[in-house]
Amino acid sequence: MPNKTYFNPGCALSLYKPEMENTILAFLNQNYKETSLHKTCCRHDPQLEKGSMIINICAGCDKRFSSLYEGVSTISLWEVIDSLDSFNFPDYLGLKMSVHDACPVRDNSGVHQAVRRLLNNMNVETIETKFNKSSSVCCGDDFYPKLPVEKVHKLMKKRADSMPCDDVCVYCVSCIKSLYIGGKTPRHLADLLLNESTTPQEYDTEKWHAQLQEYIDRH
Repeated sequence: MPNKTYFNPGCALSLYKPEMENTILAFLNQNYKETSLHKTCCRHDPQLEKGSMIINICAGCDKRFSSLYEGVSTISLWEVIDSLDSFNFPDYLGLKMSVHDACPVRDNSGVHQAVRRLLNNMNVETIETKFNKSSSVCCGDDFYPKLPVEKVHKLMKKRADSMPCDDVCVYCVSCIKSLYIGGKTPRHLADLLLNESTTPQEYDTEKWHAQLQEYIDRH
């Protein structure tokens, strides 16, 4: 019996664009392999059979599922799409963009490389910030609620200011909020691939984290 493959969109994407998970799931089933939707939060036991593979869009999910639960392996959606020759990439006509690499995959060079190859395939010119890939620094969001909101926002502004370009590719929904608060124009990689706009939606740090916690508790 073949090992099962699952797609877990993560709590943040399910809150951000819930309709996107079905678009991605359909693409995976048509172009990759038979894939089932998995909605259990990465902070809870996924209760999957050993040998299961979880395709993640969230860097935090990728790290937690791969490190906390025995017998479960992970791969990012970016690496999956990068491995296929069946994706219809939009053309951004040489748009210059910086990349903010998410903290949980700081040591995952496969993700860093896939993200940049996908941007290249979309005719995006990557202008790197000094602190990128394995040297990336937090967007600031992870410091909440360890620090007061005012200090968290200062860290968000500091990270945003380190980006050479106004447009910044992110692949974490919370990073959208942070870069927006910091004064940049965040572009989520999933939005770029599907030729959709990126909107900050709820970016009040306290309210956003309350939304996330409520979702985590339900899933």
